[in-house]
Amino acid sequence: MESVIVAIDGPSGTGKSSTSKAVAAKLGLSYLDTGAQYRAITWWMISNGIDTDDPAAVADAAGKPAIVSGTDPSHPAITVDGVDASGPIRTPEVTAKVSAVSAVPEIRTRITELQRSIAAAAPQGIVVEGRDIGTTVLPDADLKIFLTASPEARAARRAGELKGADVSATREALIKRDAADSTRKTSPLAKADDAVEVDTTELTLQQVVECVVTLVEEKRTAAR
Repeated sequence: MESVIVAIDGPSGTGKSSTSKAVAAKLGLSYLDTGAQYRAITWWMISNGIDTDDPAAVADAAGKPAIVSGTDPSHPAITVDGVDASGPIRTPEVTAKVSAVSAVPEIRTRITELQRSIAAAAPQGIVVEGRDIGTTVLPDADLKIFLTASPEARAARRAGELKGADVSATREALIKRDAADSTRKTSPLAKADDAVEVDTTELTLQQVVECVVTLVEEKRTAAR
């Protein structure tokens, strides 16, 4: 296996981004944050006055924005129509609307095609993180990981990232997001049958990274 494709899925707050970036950097692989792409197209919809609660309006505009994702794990940039969107896509407004936009089939088709093309173009391989990578986007990935953690642990982590956000409110928001992502008709959040589940509740980031790196190395050895 000269190159390796690693799919890391799971709900918010399980450590997907931190783990994926660290694993990619350690193994010399490219990195793709698929959630950022959905956030980017959601931000574009909001900025251009599209009603994100109107699936038909969202579908009509799905092909309009030009989204370019950087794959350097140390500096994962993303631009929309040539504008750096790294900061704007992390606002509470985008967070509140991204599930609705992401549920529109035309949006998922557009972004899935983009994700597959990026993965196919990664020369050494890539770590792709999201919610439907192992099940829909890259079902033939060499290694599939599904990260989990208790709602309390996830809320505490996310509140820390948001610098002082209310943990209880954050927990409720995460549970609401989980429900929306897990029950949408198109590519719901789900663990692939052949994915390795890793519960990160009691683990440090370093321990999770070491676990995934070991799994990748084992997969590479088995393929030789």
